[in-house]
Amino acid sequence: MNIELLVVGKTDSKEVDALVALYSKRLAHYVRFSITYLPDLRNTKNLSEAQQKSSEGDMILASLQPSDFVALLDEGGKEFRSVEFAEWIEKRMASGLRRLVFVIGGPYGFSEAVYGRADAKLSLSKMTFSHQIVRAIFAEQLYRAFTILRNEPYHHE
Repeated sequence: MNIELLVVGKTDSKEVDALVALYSKRLAHYVRFSITYLPDLRNTKNLSEAQQKSSEGDMILASLQPSDFVALLDEGGKEFRSVEFAEWIEKRMASGLRRLVFVIGGPYGFSEAVYGRADAKLSLSKMTFSHQIVRAIFAEQLYRAFTILRNEPYHHE
C-alpha cells in the first residue's frame, strides 16, 4: 500500500519542514510514503472563503484517483488514541487498498465537493492547529502508528 499526504500550500517554517522530513524518512522503513504539495492560491484577498475552499477543492480532487481511500484531517472528524489509529491503519492495509491519501486542507478547511469525495474524516485533537503544524504532528502520529503495529519501543502506554 502507498500512503500519500496531500497538503495545500508550502510551509514557511524550516522547523516544520525539518520535522516532516524526519518522520517521512522514518516512515520509509515501513511503507511507501509520499507528500504532495499543492500550490498556494494567488490573490486570495480578492476571493471569499467559499471561493478559496472551492479552488483548493478543485486542486485536491484533481490529485485523487477513483480507487483512492481518502481521509480528511478535519476538526469535525473522528478522534483516535494512537493505538486506535494504528489499528485503523492496519485495517486499511488489510483491505487491499492501493493508495491511502490523507488530506490537509488550507486555512478555511474543505469544499463540499471534497467532503463528498472523502471516505473518512479524522481529527487530531479538539484543539485547533495551524494547517502547517498539522503536517508535522500527523507525520509523527503516522510513524507512531507503524511502530505500534511492529511492537517497537517508540510508543509507551
